[in-house]
Amino acid sequence: MTAESKLLTLRDAISRHVPSGSMVLLGAQLEQMIPFAAGHEMIRQSRRDLTLVGPISDILFDQMIGAGCVSRVMAAWVGNVSAGVGYCFRRAVERSIPRRLEVVDYSNFTMALALHAGALGVPFLPTYATLGSDLLKKNGNLREFSSPVSEEKMVAVRALRPDVAILHVQRSDAQGNAHIWGSLGVAADGARAARKIIVVAEEIVEPSVIASDPNRTLVPGFLVAAVVHEPGGAHPSPVQGYYGRDHAFFAEYHEQTRRLEDFEDWLARWVVQATDRGDYWKQLGPGRVENLAVKEHALSAPADFGY
Repeated sequence: MTAESKLLTLRDAISRHVPSGSMVLLGAQLEQMIPFAAGHEMIRQSRRDLTLVGPISDILFDQMIGAGCVSRVMAAWVGNVSAGVGYCFRRAVERSIPRRLEVVDYSNFTMALALHAGALGVPFLPTYATLGSDLLKKNGNLREFSSPVSEEKMVAVRALRPDVAILHVQRSDAQGNAHIWGSLGVAADGARAARKIIVVAEEIVEPSVIASDPNRTLVPGFLVAAVVHEPGGAHPSPVQGYYGRDHAFFAEYHEQTRRLEDFEDWLARWVVQATDRGDYWKQLGPGRVENLAVKEHALSAPADFGY
């Protein structure tokens, strides 16, 4: 019996699985494979009161905050890695524009522990990290306690269980068995901690391709709610083996979003009027797209999984 395909358009995947009020994990792979196309679709569908979870979101969180989609951020850092500040994030925190934003601060490590605890199905995990820091005053999910074993002071990091994790991958089959390589960040734990997973893939391949290299599989397909074929869906962040980071795009975003009216113009051009990824890539232009292509391939050696 052939397993049922979970392939959906990005529009349908977001419509079915990411209602307003959801807690959404994005940017789990740190600075690579950030699911920008999925974030833009949430903006187009006017999602509201989202809680965004992620270690380092780069400019995607900033865009969604500026579009009014977000009421709370749980992260280690929000901004523009190449340029520094995220102007939409700053306007929301300092002036509640376009709306009030609650910020729950984590370190990268405590964010990773929170998702690992969620993946394990335990209520918390202990650590020495953040002891003596102001994070314990600002984040109720980090609590100091005395170890029952040694009576040492430790920090309990409460588990996080996002409603949905959206993960960009290099390739997937139609059932959601997906290959990922390069920087994994907290993708594996984030996927297992989430109640639903949406996989956004550069390529859709036959199940035999995934089965040929099982150690590269992110999660088994039965955990995945939807699979989306969206080549280029992580731009301007990089996808190892497919395209590089568009450094110029990050710099342009920084300059073009300093003022609220400038951000609104940027959003109209790159998100609202670019109704799908094809329109988005047309705006980039073939020369720029070509410049992002992989310049020097570095293929891995075959692995023998036989006995």
